[in-house]
Amino acid sequence: MRPKVFVSRIIPEAGLNLIREACDAEVWPEVMPPPYDLLLEKVKTIDGLLSTLNDRIDANLIASCGENLKVISQMSVGYDNIDVNAAQARNIPIGNTPGVLTDATADLAFALLLAASRRIVEGVEYIRNGKWRTWEPLALLGGDLSGATLGIIGLGRIGEAVARRAKGFDMRIVAYSPNKSKETVAKIGIELLSFDQLLQESDFVSIHVPLNAQTRNLINAQALQKMKPTAILINTARGPIVDQQALYEAVKSGIIGGAALDVTNPEPMSPDDPLLSLPNITIVPHIGSASLRTRNKMAVMAAENLIAGVAGKSLPNQVKV
Repeated sequence: MRPKVFVSRIIPEAGLNLIREACDAEVWPEVMPPPYDLLLEKVKTIDGLLSTLNDRIDANLIASCGENLKVISQMSVGYDNIDVNAAQARNIPIGNTPGVLTDATADLAFALLLAASRRIVEGVEYIRNGKWRTWEPLALLGGDLSGATLGIIGLGRIGEAVARRAKGFDMRIVAYSPNKSKETVAKIGIELLSFDQLLQESDFVSIHVPLNAQTRNLINAQALQKMKPTAILINTARGPIVDQQALYEAVKSGIIGGAALDVTNPEPMSPDDPLLSLPNITIVPHIGSASLRTRNKMAVMAAENLIAGVAGKSLPNQVKV
């Protein structure tokens, strides 16, 4: 008898085809994620669940799982939407998709850095609003990257990939990453600083840490006060790492120069969120991994974790805590 699985979103065919070949798969067909109550019912009767970061896999849901549930395979690197401890208590392994989205997310982080520094979105709106009448010596002046200091918070795979891109722009690269040694990062041309030093010295601050109790609201009003008045904040990690009300006040009052975000709190962001009223904040809808190659690979990895789990085998990529 083929294992029964529930796939909570339509994922790329590269992964879906693998799942359908090995399992009796039900795929949620809507654009919006399945309601929590529906997931509560599904987990009672399935052998495996393929989830996304939009699904709330909390202790209550895991307690509702039937005896047959053998695996939860998440199609993302992050898994802060899953109560991993509750799953481990039930001996349910959690799979994720690490490594595959490093370059895509680093590309987007740097795209946001460039867009914010050279005021690209403002320039587009400038034309659309009929303001472009002639070449103006003082119009839409932005910041230079060459010689500027990029501060990276978190030197994991993505943080290091962003640093490699910054080298091509002749930037000074500094980082705050307590788990790294100065000797290790010096070999790749990065200076380690304290958190406060990084904020004070950086022209651009790019966030690349996971969301946890220590990083929630890491960038708060006090942190923003320490940044340069011309500095730009980039966040492609998780929305709750930044206190958005504090960010709004800091940008509006000129405490910092601007921000570019791929992640927000909550997601999706309301169209009337005050951050969207500020011209020097660029926000995109969580598209860090949204390249064809990356999403196809993520789907395959998630499928492989799911198929291995329902077969009682070790997951190729299992979350370890």
